Order: sequence, then C-alpha cells, then structure tokens
Amino acid sequence: MKGSTVHTVVIGGGVIGLTQAYHLAREGETVTVIDARATGLGASEVNAGWIVPAEAAPVPGPGVVLQSLKWMLRPDSPLYIRPSLQPDFLKFMFGMWRRSNFQDQRAGFEGHLRLAQHTIETFDEYRADGMDFEMHSEGLLMAFTQKENLEHHLDNLDLPKAFGLDPQVLVGDDVRNHEPLLTDAVYGGIYFPLERHVDPGAMVTALHKRLVELGVQIVENSPIDRVSRNGNTVTAVHSGEQTFSGDRFVLASGAWTGPLSKLFKEPLPVRPGKGYSVEVPAYGLRGAVNLSDAKVAVTPFNARLRLAGTMEFGGLDEKINQVRIDAILRAPRTYFRGWQPPTEAVTPRAGIRPMTPDGMPVIGSLGSLSNTYVSTGHGMLGVTLAPGSAAALTDLILTGRKSPALLPFTSARFLRRNHAA
Repeated sequence: MKGSTVHTVVIGGGVIGLTQAYHLAREGETVTVIDARATGLGASEVNAGWIVPAEAAPVPGPGVVLQSLKWMLRPDSPLYIRPSLQPDFLKFMFGMWRRSNFQDQRAGFEGHLRLAQHTIETFDEYRADGMDFEMHSEGLLMAFTQKENLEHHLDNLDLPKAFGLDPQVLVGDDVRNHEPLLTDAVYGGIYFPLERHVDPGAMVTALHKRLVELGVQIVENSPIDRVSRNGNTVTAVHSGEQTFSGDRFVLASGAWTGPLSKLFKEPLPVRPGKGYSVEVPAYGLRGAVNLSDAKVAVTPFNARLRLAGTMEFGGLDEKINQVRIDAILRAPRTYFRGWQPPTEAVTPRAGIRPMTPDGMPVIGSLGSLSNTYVSTGHGMLGVTLAPGSAAALTDLILTGRKSPALLPFTSARFLRRNHAA
C-alpha cells in the first residue's frame, strides 16, 4: 500500500495506539508508532480481553462513594485509593465523586454504547484482514450473589436493549441452567449473548505484525521527553537525542498520557488505575463471567482461565500486591462449584489503566493544538472501545469531520478552564 505524503506520529503502542495506527495505515497514511518500551505490554496485554459494549457504564456511579469508603478499610478489597494531599489528586477524586450519580453514569453509558456500536463487526474485519488472535462469541454473564446488586443493574438495561444487545435476566435455577458450574449461592445474573472476548496479548501482537506489513514504522524503547511547538502547531517530539518530526501527532499513551500531556502544554487529568490478572488451568465454563459482587472478571481461553480485577489509584508502577492476588483467586469459591485456588505457583501480572474523573475517554483534538489529537482514558474498556475510537478519530484526522459519537469525549471538558485562565 502506497503511503500518504502526510506523516502522522502516534505516541503509544498499547491497544489504543496500535488500533489507531492501523485505521490510519489502512487508509494509506504514512504512520510512525513510538512507544516507551515494547508495544502491547501492561494493561493492553494482561486485561480480561472483553468486548462488552453492554457492560460499558463508566466507573463513577450511584453508591460508588460510600462503597469506596467501606472498601478502603479492607486490604483485600476490589478498590484501593492511596491517600494523597496533592492538589491534582484531590481534584481528580472530587471530580470522580461528583460524577457518581445516576444521570451522569447513564449519559456516559449511552456515549460508550454509541462509540462501540460497530465494534463487533470491526473485530470481524480485523480477522478478515489477516490478524490471527483467539476470539470467542459465547457472550458474557454477570453473576450476582446479592439480590440488591442485580436489581441495581436493572435500571440501565433499557440502554443495551435500545442498541440491540438483548440482555436476558436469569434468576434462580435459570442462571444455573445457563452456566451449570454456578453454585446455589448465586442469586441470578444478566446474560448478554452478543458480547465476545479475545486473548488481548495475541490481539496486540497481531496488530503489531499487520502494521509492519502495512509499512508502519514502529519505534520501541523510546520514551518521549520533549515536544517542539511553533505556536499552536507541534513540529516534533523527542526521545533523548532522537527527533520524530511529523505533520500530525496522536497522543495515545494510556496511563502515561497525564505526564506526557504536560509536555504538550495541554495537561489532561489522566491518572493510573492498576489492575491485576492471573492465569490458572482451564475450568470448563461456558463463557466469560463477571463475578459482579466481587468485581472479578473470569475469561476462559482455549487452554487456560484468566482472572482479572481490582482497581488501585496510586502511582505509575506495576508492582504486585499479593494480598489482592490472593483475593482474586479466592473470589470464585462463592460462585463456582468445587473451586479451589491453585496450589502450584502462579505468575500474576499488573497493568495500569488510564482513568479520568468522569470515567470516560478523551478523544479528539488536543486542546488548542491545530495538528495534535488524543485518544486516552478508556479505563477498563480499552479493547471494547478501541475500534470505535480509532474509526471516529481517523475520520476527524483525515477529513476534519467530527462524528457525533465523539461529542461526549472532547478534551475541552477538562482543558477549557486552563485556556480561560
């Protein structure tokens, strides 16, 4: 494929950056991807691999504040917030708690559903274009041991229904008929038959391979430390003595977007939210299961089972907290018949998700910069939202048309005060 004379530099080689580069490259654009380490690592590799528009409600929602305060008293809870008096941290947490209401969560959920409207078809296109990665189509079951938690999720089911995702509420034996391995402690569940899951590590490897075939230059182990600007135009980014010039730039650096956005003088409130995953032998589940009360995602692959969960608001580190790993491994006991944590050694891994105060991505032009764009803040929905984000942003970059699907995700919602000051 012949490349365009216009050169776009994508900063970030995770699932969002690689998908963005692919959508640009398949339109014939000349693209360079720069990553601070090897592509596809961290959260892009170790997440649950879910493609789940039907479960794409933002993290802030009703009851989150009270629940988070309770969880902070438990060292093995699904949520940990490292205390800090730093102004940026306090502002972020206040913004998140302010958004923890039904109206804002519902609006964000609808925005995510609209952005992910063609996600399933796009994943089929990726496979048809030669990307080889494990993908399953058995749907997703949200399992609940507590009746009130199931009923809490019913208020928003009209949204996935409106988008044709066919949620099915299963109570009592109906949920066990659907998934025979569930225990009697499971009160009920919500089954979404159209959801899928992939092996995310295989997916980002396939993306990298296809980008090379399309002629995309991929530069690894090159952390960006400086940005050159001419007024509102970025002319180059730098990594040590390396200079990467371009006509357009896309900041897609996941949890590292916060500090990097400051180099562009357009600071975004993107903070790290660490999660963990651990793999054990295959267990015979029908499909992916969300242990909704315990906040643990269970993903069956062909030859293994992945458990993923927790949210830690702290720093940009991938250190393992064994207490939380143990809690993840214990969680299925209540839900699955005969579950026992593995006695042999397991290798837990951590990844850092990019979180925003309102739980929604930032996609579009980066502040006042005329030739720089951003795609970040996808939180726990990177795999789900990557295709829709890339398609909409590619259209904006190449044609200047701003899809209505991008309206909720503008950087202006965070940057307008900076420029008004």
